[in-house]
Amino acid sequence: MAAEVTQGRRPISIEELCFTTAMSCYEGRLKRDPAIGPQTMAMVAKFISRTLETTHNLRDVRETLSSSVEIWIWLTKDFAAAIPSLTTRSIGPLATLNDATSQESTALITKNYTKLLVVTEAEVAQDLCAAAQFDRVLYQTIIVCVNVTSKAYDGDILEDGVRLRVGVITELYKKFLVLCLQQAYTWIAKNDRTMTSFWSTVLFDDETAGEEEEANAGAGDFCPVVAKMEVQNWIERNSRVCDKARQLLIQYEETIASRGHPPGNLSAVSPLFWNWLPEGTIRTRAGDAEDDAEMIPHWKEDEPDKFEQDRAYGRVSKEVDTWWLKVRDPNHDGWAVPMPLVEFAKHRTENRKADLVNRYRTDEREGSVHSTEAPVPPDVAAEEEHEDGRAYSQDYDDDTIEEEDVDHDDSYAAAGLLTEVPSILDPEQIEALHMMVKSCILDNAGLALTRAGEKLQETRCRMFLAFKCGRNLLREMLVFIAVWEENKQSRIFQLTTQIVEAIHHSALIPYAWQCLQIPKDIISPAQTLLLRLVNNTFRARNANPPSPDSEEHLRDVKLLHFLFVQFRSRIVPEYAALMRLQEQILRAKRDPADFPVSADMKYAKDGLEQFLELLTIANEVVETREYLIEWEAAYELLVLLRGLEAGVAKKPPVDLTNHSTNEQTPDPSPSETPIDDQRRDDGDSQHPRSDVKGKILHTLAGLLQPPPGQSSPGDPTVQAQILRHQGLVTLLNCCVYDDPDRYAREGVQICLKWLLDGSDAANHFLREPVAMMPPHNPGGP
Repeated sequence: MAAEVTQGRRPISIEELCFTTAMSCYEGRLKRDPAIGPQTMAMVAKFISRTLETTHNLRDVRETLSSSVEIWIWLTKDFAAAIPSLTTRSIGPLATLNDATSQESTALITKNYTKLLVVTEAEVAQDLCAAAQFDRVLYQTIIVCVNVTSKAYDGDILEDGVRLRVGVITELYKKFLVLCLQQAYTWIAKNDRTMTSFWSTVLFDDETAGEEEEANAGAGDFCPVVAKMEVQNWIERNSRVCDKARQLLIQYEETIASRGHPPGNLSAVSPLFWNWLPEGTIRTRAGDAEDDAEMIPHWKEDEPDKFEQDRAYGRVSKEVDTWWLKVRDPNHDGWAVPMPLVEFAKHRTENRKADLVNRYRTDEREGSVHSTEAPVPPDVAAEEEHEDGRAYSQDYDDDTIEEEDVDHDDSYAAAGLLTEVPSILDPEQIEALHMMVKSCILDNAGLALTRAGEKLQETRCRMFLAFKCGRNLLREMLVFIAVWEENKQSRIFQLTTQIVEAIHHSALIPYAWQCLQIPKDIISPAQTLLLRLVNNTFRARNANPPSPDSEEHLRDVKLLHFLFVQFRSRIVPEYAALMRLQEQILRAKRDPADFPVSADMKYAKDGLEQFLELLTIANEVVETREYLIEWEAAYELLVLLRGLEAGVAKKPPVDLTNHSTNEQTPDPSPSETPIDDQRRDDGDSQHPRSDVKGKILHTLAGLLQPPPGQSSPGDPTVQAQILRHQGLVTLLNCCVYDDPDRYAREGVQICLKWLLDGSDAANHFLREPVAMMPPHNPGGP
């Protein structure tokens, strides 16, 4: 059924008429102009509910409503009117949307409890968001929802009744936030212009850092202000809408807006506004949609007009591209950065052992995180720099970690709006956020290049990490997996894995790793989660490995190279130093207060396990296994085994008879230094390392196994490496039963089998152990 509207206006359906009428009444309700009573609002709610039900069942109704310019404008006007009302009654009148306090918000929500329940009714919010195709008011609505849900609750100071009311409103705002995120995802899906527009809006929400950013730009760093201008220019160059949408817009302007009929004129602020103006009214700067000829990006340094300069360049942002060239994996275009040698690793480990006591002194733990590590002597630092090459050097010295990595500013302007969302929503609610990020940065459909040869998903991925808001959001998304203990089968884990895959495609995992580093930690929780996702990607790839000559395989090898650099230069030296310190505490040579807190050790253990998992996965593919052998990965595994042997006291099998009769355990052998039983128990319970030794032995056995296609002997290169680093003695020491690592002996047996198979030197060592063993140094490390 359709109702013909006079004065030349197009015919409109009854559903459209009812819905637009309801929207106009709703705006009057919000603005109190005119005043609308409860009975009228009940009818408005009925119209909206019936329209929503109809759109669920009838496709033609959905298409009619979605192509109605009037409905778009009414929804925008209603949201624009609702935002100040909700903000005033939930947060208070603000100079900005970011300066609310939890106390003020709690008091206002309690006072306006009944009114807020009406305004944020879930069905109305769902209907308002169902057909909306807009960005600005949706973004402002998300701000209001984030402000209320993250700041409204004031902890234990609330009375039970107040807490209940605040909880009800907060849950409704969470549902509203979920709907807004879902609508935002629908709005940006499969549309590069809307993706880039929304992405820039999310990342460019820092309005307080203009002077600082311009100063950084003068020093040659990334300048968000310049990037923002370039992205806006790109959006304007690509502001042409499709023909059908343009016809509807022109028709609306000619038949409704120009005659002064509600809902009024379309906004002239949008870069799209020229689409509904008559031809020749203004000079448009949008590109020709029919011109699909390839162009070569050309940067004109002397061009005074910024827009024309960006037009000649053709790509989204010269600033983003330049930043990416500086921070991407240095080995992206070749092998510019070599693997640090084992000699470097030895020096690094000894330096960390010497520095660790000062690093964990009580007075330093209470001070700045930037003072937690003693400086490396100049001669040693120079030697290390010479050994490891020019790049990745920032990972070798903790002092170079920027202060922003440990900045915990709570303001949205500094942290980013969407950064708050993971701390508000649960895994069942937050999926739309991950879907938005994934769709913006991951090209899993092989989309075509632009005229300038640009992949827009890759550019948006670079923008994601170029801006602090994006980096903070990535950190929170990674930590979210740990907080909610998401497993590999969960939807959120899989989506985050795909996001990390997109970052890997842009060669930005090394940069992300550095940004997630916390100076006081061997490996931060976010880094551990990032590595876990990388492992998940590599594990899936092993099921159908790419060709050794493919670009995908080379990209994976370069990432493995970077991660092993971290393993050799930071993880193993730091972990070995901690084991040395724990050994001295167990031997009563150090005070237990010198040892780091349990949380630090848990992070270190979790990170170590993920690195061992990485080596295990790499060991399963012939080509990557050869790289591990070439890099002498056996050395790091032996260092870890020695540290665990010395730093963690072994536990014998439990004797229930002796335990029930409170009998004493046998005294240690005279050759061993006595270890206090209480120290042993504390060390094992507070800093457990169950199965770590077994994982190390499993990886070492994989390196020792015969080359592909052979059943014997063991790999001669790895055999020689183990003997050169005195690994046979280390393996023999692991044969003593240890309750936390009950199956370590089986791992040792496999390692010895392949080590002795075909190695005359190893067999000769066992026949003459006394002659071959290195001299014992009681005072040594």
